[in-house]
Amino acid sequence: MTVIEQQHDEFVRLTGPLRRELLTHCYRMLGSLQDAEDLVQETYLRAWRSYGDFEGRASLRTWLYRIATNACLNALRHGSRRVLPAGLGAPATDPIALAQREPEVPWLEPIPDERADPAAIVAGRAGLRLALIAALQHLPPQQRTVLILRDVLAWSAEEAADVLGVSPAAVHSTLQRARARLDRLAPEADEIAEPTEQEQRDLLDRYADAFERADVPALTRLLTEDAVWQMPPTPSWFAGRDHVVGLLTARLPRKRMTRLVPLRANGQPGFAMYAAGEAFSVQVLTLRGPAIAEVTAFHDADLVRRFGLPSRIDH
Repeated sequence: MTVIEQQHDEFVRLTGPLRRELLTHCYRMLGSLQDAEDLVQETYLRAWRSYGDFEGRASLRTWLYRIATNACLNALRHGSRRVLPAGLGAPATDPIALAQREPEVPWLEPIPDERADPAAIVAGRAGLRLALIAALQHLPPQQRTVLILRDVLAWSAEEAADVLGVSPAAVHSTLQRARARLDRLAPEADEIAEPTEQEQRDLLDRYADAFERADVPALTRLLTEDAVWQMPPTPSWFAGRDHVVGLLTARLPRKRMTRLVPLRANGQPGFAMYAAGEAFSVQVLTLRGPAIAEVTAFHDADLVRRFGLPSRIDH
């Protein structure tokens, strides 16, 4: 084995275990799994090319995060922020006259739990929630980065400063601005009342059964009064149980035309929806106590496949 081959084996052995947490970091920064995958690949290529010059003055993990963060910041300078419909305008009230789909809009994407960093799922579910990822996209890139490093990853100001090449004082002031702005955009983690495991199972079973039976009254009983329903790439979204029920009444497929297959995304429960056996959408649910507070239905069949599920099932 040559010296280069030995060095490459060492690089793979040391950096490989960090790939999933770097993917999660890039996803938080960009709001897109596909873009995050591309940036992680770029990070590893850059890191390998520079590995011979790595002197160990910072930890390997910090070094990789610096490369990944700079790659994300560069991408953000040349791209548009990812959004959900609720970030574009006021809610709709007419379920018949929906806005035209806008596939060209850079919509936020969910991330499968099995692709994300396990520590983010187990220890910090709130740090991966769809609502937080959507809110982060409204922060300027530098504020977004500092908030992720300090409040989500719990890095020190000195560690964050090392990644960004700024002073700890600059990190502190940027963090204060980011926190103030985020407080207006996303709920605090302690405002999200998680159901018990048994409550969650029961709620999801009742939701899937009612949805597949097109039973709108049963679905109505599962929603919070302030429930929200979004369905990118359609810009229209609905807020309030009455408006969501109006949407379901007008748009829910006929009884037994759909199948829901359970999945998990962003540390939240969800379903892949099949219509007449064909992959149709990925639904990510936000639960509050024993009820459903929000459904974000990504109408994109390709997303179903990205969750490792088939394009078609027996109907």
